[in-house]
Amino acid sequence: MGDILRDGYEFLVATVELAGALIIFVGAAWATARFVVEGLRHRTAEVFTPIRLSLGRFLTLGLEFLLAADILRTAASPTFTQIGQLAAIAAIRTALNYFLRREIREEQRQVEGRDGP
Repeated sequence: MGDILRDGYEFLVATVELAGALIIFVGAAWATARFVVEGLRHRTAEVFTPIRLSLGRFLTLGLEFLLAADILRTAASPTFTQIGQLAAIAAIRTALNYFLRREIREEQRQVEGRDGP
């Protein structure tokens, strides 16, 4: 019974981790395609700001999923080493998310200010 639970638990962690990786991959692929298409059509920096905003949103969402997977992994049977590693990972990913969100907000304000009256 313990093996079934452990296997199911590992499957859940891997699924959440895979979801995070897929979100980041899809976002990067989408941004790359848009970058190439828009880069060929327009050669101005303003065209790339919405692409960066979208990529930032994908990265933020993907990092949230990866953090969730780390939390799930540690929740099963945490040791002090695992808790310390989770704390370090959570701090790094939280800092990344904070700076990504801040940049997204600043870019969004620039886009709205440029498009507004």
